[in-house]
Amino acid sequence: MRPKTAPPRVVAADPSAPAPRTFTLAGQPVSAPKARPGLYLVATPIGNLGDITIRSLETLAGVDLIACEDTRITHRLLERFAIAAALTPYHEHNATTARPKILEKLAQGASVALVSDAGTPLISDPGYKLVREACAAGFTVTALPGPSSVLTALSVAALPTDRFFFEGFLPSKEIARRNRITELARIDATLVMFESGTRVQNSLRDLADIMGARDAAICREMTKLHETISRATLTELAQQADTLETRGEFVLVIGPPPKDAGVISAEALDDMLRAALKRGSVKDAVAQALEVSGHSRREIYARALALSNEDGDGEE
Repeated sequence: MRPKTAPPRVVAADPSAPAPRTFTLAGQPVSAPKARPGLYLVATPIGNLGDITIRSLETLAGVDLIACEDTRITHRLLERFAIAAALTPYHEHNATTARPKILEKLAQGASVALVSDAGTPLISDPGYKLVREACAAGFTVTALPGPSSVLTALSVAALPTDRFFFEGFLPSKEIARRNRITELARIDATLVMFESGTRVQNSLRDLADIMGARDAAICREMTKLHETISRATLTELAQQADTLETRGEFVLVIGPPPKDAGVISAEALDDMLRAALKRGSVKDAVAQALEVSGHSRREIYARALALSNEDGDGEE
């Protein structure tokens, strides 16, 4: 007669025990080591969640805290890979009060990951101030490279990549935007800038007015289901602006000025002046054209005055 065996012992889960440091990859759970103390800058996908790196998943699962722009967006990423982690908001509106709390966590020996809603942290967000203070305090700061909308757009735009200038967002106000575009027009490099759907059409028109027919690309919803890349001259893209799908996120890439663009044609100068006169005075139009046309002030002023008189106002 076989002896009776005791029933298996059921041990209740300790609600205070830390969550397991794991993530799921291809449907399989993977253990993640506990991250060492310090601040980790983790790049996250700009659209397709499959673009995240394995090292980033290990770090997000292994840190004590994740600081993020929008906890809802980061939660969706963590949910996709079955990562249980503590989240705290860190964005431009709360950075002043949130930053000391994160630094205090680091001082206590915690590991903290910093992520943006999409892409590489510190690009058009307040993360650099946290990094600056963490470095000043002697904490270890580690960057985990990965997705970047700037580099993704630059790589598919089919424009020169040996030198590029990242502008971020153009000013929202028309006068400030046009003034900034005039300054950017002098930079001998490919330009990369962000734009919102509500302003992209006006920005394209201003860019074409001031920079002329440079080669350019509109990169919309990159890596997402409805990704579109439109390549043409700024003039052509501006002409198509009214039919542009404005939903989504945009990156504009503009080629450098042509090497032989020392002096633009008389026709191009007239087009530039007409566009500027619609928005401002003769004086403003002359100042704008002088920056980028290569013509003398006397010649530009004479053309601006003539064009202004053609329109019947003649005011400066």
